[in-house]
Amino acid sequence: MEPAARIADLRRQLDDANYRYHVLDEPNIPDAEYDRLLRELDELEAEHPDLITPDSPTQRVGSAPPAKFAEVRHALPMLSLGNAFSDEEVRDFVRRIADKLDRPRLLFSAEPKLDGLAISLRYEHGVFVQGATRGDGATGEDVTANLRTVRAVPLRLRDGTAGMGNGESGMVESGDAASPIPHSPFSIPEILEVRGEIYMPRADFERYNEHARLHGGKVLANPRNGAAGSLRQLDPRITAQRPLAFFAYGVGLVEGGELPGSHSATLRQLRAWGFPVSALGEVVEGVDGLLDYYRRIGERRDGLPFDIDGVVYKLDDYEGQREMGFVSRAPRWALAHKYPAQEQATTVEAIEIQIGRTGAATPVARLAPVHVAGVVVTNATLHNADQIERLDVRVGDSVIVRRAGDVIPEVVGVIAERRPEGAEPWRMPACCPVCGSEIVREEGEAVWRCSGELSCPAQRKETIRHFASRRAMDIEGLGDKYVETLVDAGIVRGVADLYRLGRDQLLHLKLVLDAESPEALAAAVKPHLRPEGSGEVLNAIVRLDGGSDDWRAQALAQRIDFEWNPKKIATRWAENLVDAIDRSRDAALERLLFALGIQHVGESTAKALAQWFGDLELIRHLPWPLFKRVPDIGGEVARSLGHFFEQPGNQQAIDDLLTIGKVRIRDAHPPSARLRPELDLAALLAEAEIPTVTPLRAQALVAALPTAQAIIDAEPARFVAAGLPETCAAALREWLDQPGHPKLLLDGERDIARILADAPMLEEAVTGPLDGRTVVLTGGLASMSRDEAGARLEALGAKISGSVSKKTHIVVAGEAAGSKLAKAQELGIEIWDEQKLLDFLAGHDAS
Repeated sequence: MEPAARIADLRRQLDDANYRYHVLDEPNIPDAEYDRLLRELDELEAEHPDLITPDSPTQRVGSAPPAKFAEVRHALPMLSLGNAFSDEEVRDFVRRIADKLDRPRLLFSAEPKLDGLAISLRYEHGVFVQGATRGDGATGEDVTANLRTVRAVPLRLRDGTAGMGNGESGMVESGDAASPIPHSPFSIPEILEVRGEIYMPRADFERYNEHARLHGGKVLANPRNGAAGSLRQLDPRITAQRPLAFFAYGVGLVEGGELPGSHSATLRQLRAWGFPVSALGEVVEGVDGLLDYYRRIGERRDGLPFDIDGVVYKLDDYEGQREMGFVSRAPRWALAHKYPAQEQATTVEAIEIQIGRTGAATPVARLAPVHVAGVVVTNATLHNADQIERLDVRVGDSVIVRRAGDVIPEVVGVIAERRPEGAEPWRMPACCPVCGSEIVREEGEAVWRCSGELSCPAQRKETIRHFASRRAMDIEGLGDKYVETLVDAGIVRGVADLYRLGRDQLLHLKLVLDAESPEALAAAVKPHLRPEGSGEVLNAIVRLDGGSDDWRAQALAQRIDFEWNPKKIATRWAENLVDAIDRSRDAALERLLFALGIQHVGESTAKALAQWFGDLELIRHLPWPLFKRVPDIGGEVARSLGHFFEQPGNQQAIDDLLTIGKVRIRDAHPPSARLRPELDLAALLAEAEIPTVTPLRAQALVAALPTAQAIIDAEPARFVAAGLPETCAAALREWLDQPGHPKLLLDGERDIARILADAPMLEEAVTGPLDGRTVVLTGGLASMSRDEAGARLEALGAKISGSVSKKTHIVVAGEAAGSKLAKAQELGIEIWDEQKLLDFLAGHDAS
């Protein structure tokens, strides 16, 4: 047989075997025979590379992993579903549809809700070209290479002449999805997007973990995390080693073709084209059919070969779906009916704090081990301090533990009658267990946070990512994976360490990231080593434990002398990154303030701080009440700034940036003249949020006691003599007696004097034509970006806002301006088109 014919025959046999195994559940050849055919095909294609095609079974595993996943914008959004947790909610769902459609019978497609990872598969002319995760519903990650490794995902669709008969009845009785399917007139569309779930079967999950335990590998936490983590491996060869499966449950974009008129018929058509579809899907009638299906699947749940967390109901006919439409990000014609999470009782042995990547302090209960939903649970989240207070959880308590959504264990109740004597109520610790900084909670928030943003190791990776981001210090080329590895290796412990990085370190980093194992790293490193000591270095690398998670960090921590040869390794990217780091040393104050990652300080607040105070040294030592003198900075933001700058670790990190990193502020300037009005000791007292001390009372107090020290030393009777009511005098004395408050007044008085000495007089200050005016930009501009337009307007004195309100003075409306323009018209606000903007800028730029 000619090679081309034999290759075509082998592909046909392998594709048919895949279809029978994954779709029909009727394997026709043993695994060993499948592997033999695949090896023969691989050998033939190696001999005849011109005959290789992208949809060949041999092309399921690639070789070169990407640095990160690219973004994919879904042609049609991948919507979420509303949830129901009771029969009554299901009855309400059916009732709403019945009222809207007014039909004698309502048929629904009912399917198990798999606990995996939602994906979208795109086929063009029947060939798989792209796969993406759900992401936020609008944008996901391109995981095409990884999906090619999943044998249940067809690379080329079958010719599709098997389907639903006329394709319109839609009725699928229980188990029918695995039976032979009659002829169908529907051909494969030119473009077809199929939505479904990647999951890990329970038996395969257990076998994988057993093998990992025996060989010292990483054990997966549960099937859902195993599926999600496996599909998001940067190296598809790792994904190929994981036991992943796939079920299709719907379609997205369809062009150049048509589908049957019902959801169930479409599922059967998808199966005919080669997609696995759950055999548990049924078409049922009315609310009784839905609830009966829910109960029947629930009874079988523990014995199913895969994890589910509920069932999904969808109005079966597409015409009805179109009539029902959508609400927010969910369809009105579909519903997820969740099963109750499984619960068990155990004992709380300790309550500890975990600091998340953004500084959130989450209490975690350490539990006596207990089996919940098939998993041994030893830790459970308590969510926040308010939840602990509501439940009154104490160390030693017997508690009810539930795996919320069958994934995250949580404490849901206390068995009060079992409480041991002497059990004390729990209190949030004052300091972060990781870095020692103060743990704070803003008024009205449930979450406590570590205030050591720059210095806390738990927040290190997120801090560095934010610091280097485009709108902060704009260090182009410093990707997430590099940050992860540099931090894990201990090379970067804080943002200032970025400025120590050199070309050789970065080249070493890339070799480590690209290597699959210590042996592969040794082979990659060898050509670049200096001859002296190379054997010792290579032996040290090979001895690393490739089965551990931190072998790459250990490899990076090794001291290696390289002799880089540009002909053997690309160096330009590393040189560009070093240049980008160096460029960021020359920083605008507003960018640096934003880059510090202070809670509640976004770009606009950072810009306001830079414009009004002008100097980093002033800002970093300013008492928090004085920040409130800047328009639009209220108590929450001011206190957040105060907490941040009060932490010694944060101040040290800033010192390191200025000294080690040699970061320079290029646009420092004196404080704004606009700070002068009413900037005095009375203003400081009024902004300090002292109980019952109003601005008028503060002025009366300062008239009698004109210095901070005089106020600190005074007794309540002296306050009363100055005109304060007795209750106010007592509250002020109590406030002054608290640690830190006298220093706040003294520091504030000092800084007020400094600002008044440095700020120009109001009559000397340069004013712009838009001073005091708030401008909102909306829609697209042809001549410049909105950021550029905003910067030019700010240079003329405008304040740029993101929302339209009664305080807005001008709205600049570009192409496709939407709701902001409509609101501006409704409020009678002045509206400029792009030409008027350009004319205004041209006139004032010239002047």
